[in-house]
Amino acid sequence: MNTDLRAIAAQIPEPIHAVCRALRAAGFEAHLVGGAIRDLFIGRAAHDFDIATSAHPHQVTQVFGRRRTIPTGEKHGTVTVLVDAGGERIGVEVTTFRGEGAYSDGRRPDSVAFVSDLVEDLRRRDFTVNAIAFDPAEDRSGGVVSDPFGGLADLVARRLRAVGEAGDRFAEDGLRVMRAVRLAAQLDFHLDAATEAAIPGAIPVFRKVSMERVRGEILKLLAAPRPSVGLRLMQSSGLLAEVIPELTEGIGLRQNRFHAHDVFEHTLATVDETSGGPIVRLGALLHDVAKPRTVAPKEDAPGENSFFRHEQVGAEMAEAIGRRLKLANRDRERVVALVAHHMFWYSPEWTDATVRRFINRVGLELIPDLFAVRAGDVRGRGFGEEAGREIDELQRRIDAEVLKASALKITDLAVRGADVMRVLACRPGPVIGEVLRRLLERVIEEPSLNATESLEALIPVVAEEAALAPAR
Repeated sequence: MNTDLRAIAAQIPEPIHAVCRALRAAGFEAHLVGGAIRDLFIGRAAHDFDIATSAHPHQVTQVFGRRRTIPTGEKHGTVTVLVDAGGERIGVEVTTFRGEGAYSDGRRPDSVAFVSDLVEDLRRRDFTVNAIAFDPAEDRSGGVVSDPFGGLADLVARRLRAVGEAGDRFAEDGLRVMRAVRLAAQLDFHLDAATEAAIPGAIPVFRKVSMERVRGEILKLLAAPRPSVGLRLMQSSGLLAEVIPELTEGIGLRQNRFHAHDVFEHTLATVDETSGGPIVRLGALLHDVAKPRTVAPKEDAPGENSFFRHEQVGAEMAEAIGRRLKLANRDRERVVALVAHHMFWYSPEWTDATVRRFINRVGLELIPDLFAVRAGDVRGRGFGEEAGREIDELQRRIDAEVLKASALKITDLAVRGADVMRVLACRPGPVIGEVLRRLLERVIEEPSLNATESLEALIPVVAEEAALAPAR
């Protein structure tokens, strides 16, 4: 942990210092608060610096002028100050010390009251490690730390603890229980026993939180170095059953000799072992979601199970889960595709045409993410396996097909829909897409056919094969 205040102050961007200097020069207090200060103390890169001040919103506006301030949340005490940074203007949030009234909706306070005391402002915050304030005073000390709730000691102990009574903090904002498990994963901290014990009782308040806010926390959790830390806490506290209950069905479900773990433990290991962003890891999280619903005893192996078509059923479940989480369409489709295609089995006996069919089926843009999930899946079996050789060889063969400019999708064909309509003398309709799809199948099998003359000669043939009657 970094305790050199001058070194910490040196990492704070100059525009932030400038705002603090201006407020102090006008006779007000100015402290940096929240996650950025927490991260500086534990040696993490810090972003999104927030400033807490004794100045009221109108006084902040007077200090910086109306042309350099935006009243982004004046009634809650927040003014955005525009400062110059590297030739562009950035916004710095400055918020008046405040206390908060009751949270009747479990999301936001019914009322806000400005206070003059920094400690009262810190008292309303969620966790002690986020209730540390730093005044970057530019003197020999480097700054002044205010830590009324023991956040620095919790940083040393790598402990996440609620400010005051955990039940009270969670009752104020239902999302805080998700923030607790997410921060535990992000920081690799353990939850204070009382804080963890308060989560189940806060689930009724959690249910009031919008799915968009919950989704944001889940994606941040999946971006953590080891998402399993937070996912285990979600499971033990009952949060997982609220958000993605399908995953809990795999707890204790035995697999087969190729897996050291049950379905749930394998899933957590796979997520940890999958490289890539949160959406890729969400694909890893859901890759075996259908195993409990497709389980069947293996006839030739007593005590073992098989999971026929679990990737197809899983894709349907991932679609429903993605809609429940209100994922963007593109992200949902990507997750569904990762689940649907994760069960490929490559062998050196694959022909070049098989490789091209694989590319066509999966899509070039998805292949790196799919290989990341596959590598995580193999490592997540628990036997120290690596998928490198299989994936590396298939990647080389894919690259070779791309270099050969093989036709891998309909838009790579040497003919277009207009050519099909001209040859068949038909109007636009489903027939056009079906003919192009069948032409692509021929070209994938034999790339030399991808020439305008050859394909135009094939158009009537594939149309007749499909018993397609053009509308004349």
